[in-house]
Amino acid sequence: MNKKDIQNREDVSALVNSFYKKIRVDETLGPIFNEVIKDWDEHLDRLTTFWETSLFMTKKLDKKYYGNPLAAHVEVDRRFNHSITNTHFGLWLNLWFETLDELFEGEVAENAKRRARKMGTFMFMNIFAARGEK
Repeated sequence: MNKKDIQNREDVSALVNSFYKKIRVDETLGPIFNEVIKDWDEHLDRLTTFWETSLFMTKKLDKKYYGNPLAAHVEVDRRFNHSITNTHFGLWLNLWFETLDELFEGEVAENAKRRARKMGTFMFMNIFAARGEK
């Protein structure tokens, strides 16, 4: 099967939806995500906008992401008694890469991997740092 690169919002939506289907049933990540996220349709749309904005910054977009994902993740860590670890981020990243590899290939797909790796590291380091701030 010849795969194409990520080209538009529809591709990003397919990636995000496929990825979160895996997250929701993962034995480690699923319980966290399923407890925190109450409106999956809204969340998937928001994350599609986040990734579309991240991957196609130079293109004119109908929607742009505005939000503070770091604050949201710090709050999730607090809600789960500061139990989020690098294992959670590793599992998340592995599922992201797996989903990308199943659906796409090309420069934008590779950029999605690089951005996810950087974002995961940034999030985890800042969640850890926030634990010391009271």
